[in-house]
Amino acid sequence: MPTELRRVSLIALTTMLAAAPQAAFAQGSEADSEDNAARNQIIVTAQKIEQRALDVPITISAVSGERIRDLGVTDLDELSNYIPGLNIQEQSANNPGIVIRGINSDSGSAQQGPRVTLYYNGVDISRSRGSYQAIYDLERVEVIKGPQATLFGTASAVGAISLVSARPREGFSGELNGGYGNFNQTLLGGHLNAGSDVLAGRIAFEWRTRDGYVENLNPNQEEDLYAQDQLGVRASLRYTPTADFTLDLVATYDQQRNGGTPFTSGTFAAFAGAPGGAANAFEPVNLGGNPAGAAVLGDDQLGLNREVYDFNITAEYQFADEWTFTTVNGYRKFDSREVFDADGSAAPFLEFSEIADGWQISHEGRFAYQGGNLRASAGWNLFIEDGRQNVPFATEEGVFLTCLGGLFSNPRNLCVAPDGSVPALGATNFPYSAVLFENRGRNEAYSVFADVTWIPADSLELTAGVRILDEYRQSSFSSDIPNSVLTGAPLVPGGVDTGGRVFTTDENFQAVLPRFNALYRISDDVNVFATVSKGRRSPVLQLGARRDTGGNVVANRLDVPEETVWNYEGGIKLASGPVSASLGVYYQVYDGFQVSVAEVDGQGNPTGAFITQSAGTASNLGVEGELLVDLADWFQVFGNFGFIDGGIDEDGAFSPAFSGARFRLQPEWQAAGGFTVNHEFGNGMRFFATPSVTHRSRIFFEVPNNPLIAQGPVTLVNGRAGLSFADNRYEIAGFIRNAFDEDYLLDAGNTGGAFGIPTFIQAEPRLYGVTITARF
Repeated sequence: MPTELRRVSLIALTTMLAAAPQAAFAQGSEADSEDNAARNQIIVTAQKIEQRALDVPITISAVSGERIRDLGVTDLDELSNYIPGLNIQEQSANNPGIVIRGINSDSGSAQQGPRVTLYYNGVDISRSRGSYQAIYDLERVEVIKGPQATLFGTASAVGAISLVSARPREGFSGELNGGYGNFNQTLLGGHLNAGSDVLAGRIAFEWRTRDGYVENLNPNQEEDLYAQDQLGVRASLRYTPTADFTLDLVATYDQQRNGGTPFTSGTFAAFAGAPGGAANAFEPVNLGGNPAGAAVLGDDQLGLNREVYDFNITAEYQFADEWTFTTVNGYRKFDSREVFDADGSAAPFLEFSEIADGWQISHEGRFAYQGGNLRASAGWNLFIEDGRQNVPFATEEGVFLTCLGGLFSNPRNLCVAPDGSVPALGATNFPYSAVLFENRGRNEAYSVFADVTWIPADSLELTAGVRILDEYRQSSFSSDIPNSVLTGAPLVPGGVDTGGRVFTTDENFQAVLPRFNALYRISDDVNVFATVSKGRRSPVLQLGARRDTGGNVVANRLDVPEETVWNYEGGIKLASGPVSASLGVYYQVYDGFQVSVAEVDGQGNPTGAFITQSAGTASNLGVEGELLVDLADWFQVFGNFGFIDGGIDEDGAFSPAFSGARFRLQPEWQAAGGFTVNHEFGNGMRFFATPSVTHRSRIFFEVPNNPLIAQGPVTLVNGRAGLSFADNRYEIAGFIRNAFDEDYLLDAGNTGGAFGIPTFIQAEPRLYGVTITARF
């Protein structure tokens, strides 16, 4: 079917579907309980005021902390399986790929801005290497789809994820959790809350450990791959001296000491008889290279060592009956080092580490007015971040040249033999050579914004808003690339040594980002909405080094223009008695669509680096739907789906390599469904269970698309069930994820792909265990 005809048919189908819930749900019984209605109408703050999700004229998926527990979800990547249009790939806590409606934000370069805003208690934490946040003791997670610059700042080019931690409450209460599962999974967590109506405090923590689920045959490595050891601690204080003033202080510490990422070569075998290709990802591996590189890499063990410190101050003051002032202030600092074997073999070929650190400060002041037929907010925002990405690369020179050259002319088994041994290592025995690339970035964004909602009638709301942005971006670059002892040329093809010099460039940019919304209430229970909004991803001052015609090393600045998107969407929302549902359709048009690709030198040789390019125009047409029904007081069913028909436009004249490609990590179809049983037996006993099924169609891991660097459809069965006693004071529950032990890939290509030897990463196998909870 031609693309345009397909899109017209999809819009027509969506229009018919959108009309269906209104007719069907209007027949609900008047005896529907208020309890059911309250349970299905979660309160959100996406528009900076408390509203039912039903009344927000944008597409939003909200999940309460209680619902996260019911699903047995422990990380954001698992939660994304249940939210249409959201896909989170956690290659490691240092490298999460966050995708909303097919658009990802996973670049580690300090010179590049994110597309997706991740907010923690109202503060932007979007920088990729500092964004991972454990999801224990949360009040809710809100996923806001589409650009929302006036609400969520400059990074929300395609949407935002807002994490809201549980706040201190009046009274004394607490909870303690413990758990154990396969792969020696252990859990210890909980919270303690104490206070009055004036001053209350809360301390929450979670410590998770797990053995690695990918066996590493390398005798130099102490643990298997994808082992987990992470700790999160949060302290919160709420001060409410009067009914008009609230002050919240939240301090958070996150730490990961996780095992290495299982980059598995599809080219080189780990042992005799290894299957080769992507199938290698599901076999034991031999990673770790030569410990002689430890001085360069910072450690002789593969894995992640990461710490994050976060401090947030939020104050709200209602200084008049209809006026409120809110200020949100945050500081975040992260420091991480991840050592990884990028070639995925026993050869000391591509031994890397990534050292990323940085800090962010933010401040926002917002005045809000809520009158009879007018709501408005206006304010200012500043966001400053300073980051560094340092990538040391260590290799045994003879092995490096043999393995790299063998890709084009020599038999590959001179690099790694079919039995997994490394013949070149004994033949050359050159010492380790060290290569260093470092990029730095500083971003200062200052903006003012305003949002006005006019309510001309009880059934109609019209909203217009704008953010005016002034942005300063600075990029720096340095490199240390020794010459090869064997060839006399730079060891890395196309690499340029800056000789200790740091090149720096900077520039200012401005932008105007509007949004327009309309909400029409068909009834108290049914709303329809439409929205038009503009999003933007900052220009990239991509700085490297090159040699000029005289052979001198000079700065090499490659500007990538800003990426803009216009988002058009509409839909219907319903919350009536036991039923809540939403259905929406959106169309997005991108200009200057930015993609990350492997860099090659003038002779077509891979340099091992990734650079950003503009792929021209792109577009996205999609449909998202969610349904939640209380069939009985003790029985609830749920389901959702997302469909995306989009990608880079077929404008081959501009960028033929990308023409027609689907976006990275974008499934065409995504769906989830299940039910929740919550049955009281009497005598304070309760049985609960939430089995679920999630499905995702094929995704590509790279742009341009490569069928060999892809993952086919994946269907997973998950569940959590248990018993509670003594009126919910004690609980024992079992959980299982990937119940049928489905083999599938988490990622492919990776840094090895930049050198022509793609690697593959195995996703989680079957994980199961039991948890015990005590509440007081």
